[in-house]
Amino acid sequence: FYRIEGSGPAMVIIHGLYGSSDNWIGIARKLAGKYRVYCVDLRNHGHSPHHSDHSYRAMKDDLSEFFENHKLGSAVLLGHSMGGKTAMYFAADYPEKVSGLIVADIAPKNYLLEEDSPFLLHRNIFMAMLETDPSKFKTRGLIEDRLSEKIADQRIIKFLMKNVTTSAETHHFKWRLNVEALYDHIEEIMEGVNPDWFADRIPLLAYPVTFIRGTLSPYIRDTDIPVIKKIYPEATVIDIPDAGHWLHAEQPELFLSVVMQCC
Repeated sequence: FYRIEGSGPAMVIIHGLYGSSDNWIGIARKLAGKYRVYCVDLRNHGHSPHHSDHSYRAMKDDLSEFFENHKLGSAVLLGHSMGGKTAMYFAADYPEKVSGLIVADIAPKNYLLEEDSPFLLHRNIFMAMLETDPSKFKTRGLIEDRLSEKIADQRIIKFLMKNVTTSAETHHFKWRLNVEALYDHIEEIMEGVNPDWFADRIPLLAYPVTFIRGTLSPYIRDTDIPVIKKIYPEATVIDIPDAGHWLHAEQPELFLSVVMQCC
């Protein structure tokens, strides 16, 4: 599934874990004066099909097929979090199809090795979702209340609730996400597209690369910058102040101004 806004050179926006093209439509519309923006739903997210495989290789292959189907000779790739890793993988395999790479708040590293790894947070989120069958609840508010018993952060709960939809067959609530497949692949999502994976590919110089990080987010640390520079020697790293991991939603105007200057 995808959405299109604007006209001009192509840009493909790839959302992160739990996300969808819906989360990026506001950004896409503001970029539409400069680009023909394609917002995609990755497999197991949004309106795209579910599949038991949620590896980065599978998502990269999906993106390659998307380029072929839409006859995209090249495009600027803008990927957030898991979508950023997918974009890095695609760009490394298909440099001729990439006119620019913008990676939002994710580093090319194994997050399982972090002392305060986000792995436990995401595993707990998925466990809470697996234990919450939306079809058993009469209202969205009751689903939210149930999640609140397992997840303390109300911002995360509000974000997850965007993935509650109504089944056309049963008219009951259901998760739009393929929760089971994502839970099964959470380790790969955290560790994939890391320095070891890039070892026989570096340095990557075929396209301009910009990393954008939120200053309140732990996902790209100062200690990650030398690793980024080893893989992408000419990469630029730009900070968005007072923004966490969802920097495009927390500081949209600053985020947009950076993106517009990148490619």
